[in-house]
Amino acid sequence: MQRPQQDEYGESLANASVLVIDDEPGMRNFLTKILSPRCKRVEQAASAAEASAILDRAYFDLVILDNIMPGKTGLDWIREQNQVGLYSDTILITAYADLETAIKALRTGVADFVLKPFRANQILNAVARALDRQNLRRENYLLKHELSAEANVARGRLLGNSAAICDARDMLKRLAPLPTPVLFTGATGTGKEVAARTLHSLSDRAEKPFVAVNCAAISPDRMAQELFGVIDEQDRRRDGLFLHAEGGTLFLDEVVQMPDQVQAALLRVLEDQRVRPVGAERDIPLNLRFLFATNADLEKAVEEGSFRADLYHRINVVTIDMPPLRDRSEDIVELAALFIQQFATTLGLPALELDEETLLKFSRYDWPGNVRELRNLIERSVILGAFPDKFSGSGQITGVQAMENLDLVVQRHIMHILDECDGNRAEAARRLGVSRKTIDRKCASWGV
Repeated sequence: MQRPQQDEYGESLANASVLVIDDEPGMRNFLTKILSPRCKRVEQAASAAEASAILDRAYFDLVILDNIMPGKTGLDWIREQNQVGLYSDTILITAYADLETAIKALRTGVADFVLKPFRANQILNAVARALDRQNLRRENYLLKHELSAEANVARGRLLGNSAAICDARDMLKRLAPLPTPVLFTGATGTGKEVAARTLHSLSDRAEKPFVAVNCAAISPDRMAQELFGVIDEQDRRRDGLFLHAEGGTLFLDEVVQMPDQVQAALLRVLEDQRVRPVGAERDIPLNLRFLFATNADLEKAVEEGSFRADLYHRINVVTIDMPPLRDRSEDIVELAALFIQQFATTLGLPALELDEETLLKFSRYDWPGNVRELRNLIERSVILGAFPDKFSGSGQITGVQAMENLDLVVQRHIMHILDECDGNRAEAARRLGVSRKTIDRKCASWGV
């Protein structure tokens, strides 16, 4: 397959699909000839009826159509299509540039219009402008969505060297090249979104959007419109998050909070890879990787009837359970040192120093809020210039020295858990979330 030309009209054309509608074969062939070498896909229709049939089965980024065709004008056809769902931007080509036509074109939602006769560079510039505006709208929407998301979600890497985190990281690498849906489970603050972002960054979709949606933050009566999009009573189209994430990854957090009717619609999207906006009569094909997360027991929700069994089985293909921080205490030093550095740099404040006693208290704390709680505590401590009394220690050492004393912290914590378990290494391994072999190996290295 020949790759689209790369020239001054930009990469937007190379990734674009265009439908040309004109009753004159010469004009259709001319437009197809100049667009095909530069665009991913170009199709043509000789009539409005043929174009409608094509749009029923395929999606196009852009439609170029003549305003004067047998039976109806291009503007009349656009108005009709808006009622059933026209998801493409349009460029009108016309030989009559009167003011009335221009006003009607703007009211109908035409992106641009080009006067006949025109040269190749004129239509190519119009196409490039329309696609650039389309991409800019999408990027602007995604940026606003990202900024309005929960502010304290960690956007960084999946950090840590505990056995549980290493297992999760290995699984992410294995799943990255696959289109398989993944369900992340675990308590609040365990890093489910961080893991999902890591999976996206490892995949071949890394350059495409990653869109995170907290289903618990959207009112149930608006969730369908926010996700699938909507065509309102004035036939105006507003794309949903599914379309804005096209080509990338969609992460649905707290999926258990979805209303039943949205669950049914989501199941259809997963089965068909097509989405139908609210109020539309036409589907749009999707190219998305779906990731899901919940801190609830989905099996119990299915038994109680609050979550659809068919949807549960559809998304529960591969499950990654994110471990709580109390079961990966050996990662606390790395996380704490990173958060201190981040907040000191971001806030322009002195970095706190960690000492052995503080790290030991960190390792013994239960962390019900997990990594998110640790992150918030570090941010607050950097702002106030000291750790809370229950974590503060004496004999200050630097963060680098703290990293060097990691083995000592781990040793004290494991010995503390062993004492609580009366020396039962199997039970201590279960509480720590590591294998029995890990405990045996650690104890042997310490001469215990």
